Amino acid sequence: MALSTSTTESSSRTKLVLNLLSVYTLWGSTYLFIHFMTERMPPLYMAGCRLLTAGLILYLYARLTGNARPTRKEWVSAGMIGVLLLTIANGGMTMAIQYIPTGIAALMGGMLPLFIMVLNWLSFSKVRPTKLASLGLLVGLAGIIMLVQPGGFKATSSQSWIGITIIILSNLSWATGTLLSGRVNLPNQIVSSAIQMLVGGGLLLLTSLIVEPVNLISISHAPTKAIGALIYLVIFGSIIGFSSYAWLARNAPPQLLSTYAYVNPVVAMLLGWAFAGESLTGQSIVAGLIILSGVVLITLGKKR
Repeated sequence: MALSTSTTESSSRTKLVLNLLSVYTLWGSTYLFIHFMTERMPPLYMAGCRLLTAGLILYLYARLTGNARPTRKEWVSAGMIGVLLLTIANGGMTMAIQYIPTGIAALMGGMLPLFIMVLNWLSFSKVRPTKLASLGLLVGLAGIIMLVQPGGFKATSSQSWIGITIIILSNLSWATGTLLSGRVNLPNQIVSSAIQMLVGGGLLLLTSLIVEPVNLISISHAPTKAIGALIYLVIFGSIIGFSSYAWLARNAPPQLLSTYAYVNPVVAMLLGWAFAGESLTGQSIVAGLIILSGVVLITLGKKR
């Protein structure tokens, strides 16, 4: 009995570590592969293709494995969350990478806990942040200010400010969707995610057809590198990465799960430097460490 218990605990620990490494590395790498995917292809079009493909695979899998057909109300609720999380936030991040380095985009995206905390305080629960979380807010803002100062990354130009503004709006939309998720009627996790991808990706593709020089078969003209990145993002970023995150959400302590918010930016910065030729200045490294410290304080303060 003792041996069986020990084996079970060891197996669970191994699964925990593997899923955590999956979220750390796969989600951290998505910024680089979004860059590869959109180097020579319109960003909204490619993001729409990615999400629609992943959503279709997930939905078919959910139905084939016996998950109940979602109701009309569940479609509407999950679709609304999909617009906030994927059409606006994910689509915005894909566009932002056209203006700023992937590592900087990941750092700015890593400030999501800040937006969730403030928005929850001002509009949802009205619960005042703890002193530790408030300190984290100030530290994180100080890091952002240092990051966007001249010398923070390349030259802070008008174009880079476009990227920064888009990410701020994307974070706001993701925070809104996250907070609303617990207040609307959603189906189970896998069906909900599939619907969010289908609706969010479908709206992105529709928007792309209106504002970008593309049509439904433009994917056939995409370079091999873009297609490879798209396949990677569908399989590893959306399906495997999501599955790992969903398992951790059910089985890992919240404080451990939340560490992805400050590990992903580090992975993204290193990959951008190694494979996309993005520069890492001393100022950007220090600013990144300050931002990550702020996120850690917010996370710890929230738990208390």
